[in-house]
Amino acid sequence: MVKRMLFTGMLLGMFTSCQPDADPILTAEQEEATITAADFGTLPVEVPAPADNPTTTAKAELGRLLFWDPILSGPRTVSCATCHHPAFGYSDGRELPIGTGGRGLGPQRRDVSNGEFGIVPRNSPTVINTAFNGITAGGVVPAENAPMFWDNRAQSLENQALGPPTSFEEMRGHAYEAEFAIEMVVARLYEIPEYVRRFRDAFGARGITDRTMAEAIAAFERTIVARNSPFDRYQAGDLNAMPPAAQRGMVAFAEAGCNTCHSGPMFSDYRPHVLGVPDHADLEAPDAGAGGTFGFRTPTLRNLSVTAPYMHNGTSRDLEEVMDFYLTAQAAAQGNNVPQGEINPNAPELDPLLASMQLRQDQVDDIIAFMEALDDPVFDRRIPNRVPSGLPVGGAIGPAPM
Repeated sequence: MVKRMLFTGMLLGMFTSCQPDADPILTAEQEEATITAADFGTLPVEVPAPADNPTTTAKAELGRLLFWDPILSGPRTVSCATCHHPAFGYSDGRELPIGTGGRGLGPQRRDVSNGEFGIVPRNSPTVINTAFNGITAGGVVPAENAPMFWDNRAQSLENQALGPPTSFEEMRGHAYEAEFAIEMVVARLYEIPEYVRRFRDAFGARGITDRTMAEAIAAFERTIVARNSPFDRYQAGDLNAMPPAAQRGMVAFAEAGCNTCHSGPMFSDYRPHVLGVPDHADLEAPDAGAGGTFGFRTPTLRNLSVTAPYMHNGTSRDLEEVMDFYLTAQAAAQGNNVPQGEINPNAPELDPLLASMQLRQDQVDDIIAFMEALDDPVFDRRIPNRVPSGLPVGGAIGPAPM
């Protein structure tokens, strides 16, 4: 309570200091929204990086080239950017990605392998602001411990970067066995003089190794940040940055209990929760999530407008469907009957936090307005004109066959 009083007093001072005799300009509704905004904390000014991998321009630019170069994939046709493209908010706009064996880009990407490689079983999370993964309202998690993937199976962007090249569906294909994938990619890079030079410029005598490759990609990803949303500007003192509906929605968001999991400045507690999201119809077997619990990590709510569809398997096409699902999951957790199939029958007991929610249908529109106020469209969208391998930038992403 003391923190809230101090924060509100600070804002009152900001907006009345130039008019000493003016009455406070915050309405009761604005004051409630202002207090709620304070509870989320703010993104740091400095982007955190591990002590052993400080971000430099040479590393980040090398990482950009590696991110777009299909040389990292077994068949030399898939790049990191295939499933994390700036046109789709560094996601891919699909429910489930198609990596190896696909052609086309985004929602138009199609499998051209007759099912030989299969689909990637989880929705592509955005790269935007992954530099802040794990942050809470209380502060920044060390970059080397930042949780990654839908099941938190890796810590740090460096370790995450080594995952997709080893995945059969994502990037590896039949080119080599998973245990040799990174070794083979490093060998390929050694054969390209420009990469040899760029790694030497970025890492000195360390040259090209699996670790320096991962460090370069991570350094680039730490430059993909967006932290000037209407919410951020409102929180900084601009009371006109968010429209009234978004301000009401922020208060409703907290009152309904959404902020229990979607907390902190990234609007995620970075913990897995069992929500009962139905399995995707295209998967041959249920996805059991983190440790076989059917729990999946709380995703960030930032930049949702450019990263649809939603949930760990893309089964919610828009924010209205997301809210409909939460109303259903809340009802199911509270012991009410819900239509068959709307809650995953394979999931064990739903997270008790769902039962404590108090979400109402009449709050939905305002909450969506608030989530849209978390968008910041200004982030690095640059695509290299070429990559050192000489392969098509981004891979075989030409038109998909009709």
